[in-house]
Amino acid sequence: MRYASYFWGGQRQVGVVSADGQTVTPLALPRQQAERGVLALIELEAAGAELPGVGGASLPISAVRLDAPLPEPRRNVWCVGRNYQEHAKELQASVFKDNDADPESWPIVFTKVPECVVGPFDDIQIPVGVSDQIDYEAELTVIIGKGGKNIRRADAMSHVWGYTVVNDVTARDVQIRHQQWDMGKSFDTFCPMGPWAVTADELDGTRTRVRCWVNGELRQNGLTENMIFDIPTLIETISRGITLFPGDMIATGTPAGVGMGMKPARYLKAGDVVRVEIDGLGAIENKFV
Repeated sequence: MRYASYFWGGQRQVGVVSADGQTVTPLALPRQQAERGVLALIELEAAGAELPGVGGASLPISAVRLDAPLPEPRRNVWCVGRNYQEHAKELQASVFKDNDADPESWPIVFTKVPECVVGPFDDIQIPVGVSDQIDYEAELTVIIGKGGKNIRRADAMSHVWGYTVVNDVTARDVQIRHQQWDMGKSFDTFCPMGPWAVTADELDGTRTRVRCWVNGELRQNGLTENMIFDIPTLIETISRGITLFPGDMIATGTPAGVGMGMKPARYLKAGDVVRVEIDGLGAIENKFV
């Protein structure tokens, strides 16, 4: 199934998206639950509760304003750095020039604050006067359905509810300046997400393709089979001593082709448009302003 959070008639609703992505049918969620987007459905499922039925007529997707499927995450979005070998290589002489750690020893894990999440077609605000090295990172994002702690790799995929698309927008100079990643990843609007969430029974996130275009130019094109640390390993690692909850999200890393890795580096500027698409999931597209 594909579930979307969207605005219609001035109110946030949650609905089922048709297989062709052309229509959305609202679900009969109480207003308070609908404000939480698809997270409300994930938590209902985790509690063993029955999902709501249809709450109205189907609408063309073009008639609604899509929001992030989880517009108000329950906590920070988990993220993974350098998780594709070619991407690790392209940044080895830049942000990691003083880091001798083996990228294949342990996953690099950081977070983005929940308040930086915006919709799949919202504008991204460049923090003028704070950073002039804004970069894109196209990423498949895992959504946890069944919580747990110390989850074994062999059991990890049974904890996956589904997937969505994220652009892990990054201020590279801030990332380097503070010698940690959270601040450079967490500016307002730096986590566009969507266009909807797709359940794990419909999409195999371990075997799909992640692509990114900047102003129509293909920059990134990677297969999730080429991750250094696969999805089960990421879930096992992040849940070590830390309880994961239904609705937690893990952005799984980005393929090669980011602006910082180019020679010379090509950072984003006002007016640029970035499109991120994942096979079987859909696409988001955001203008930088």
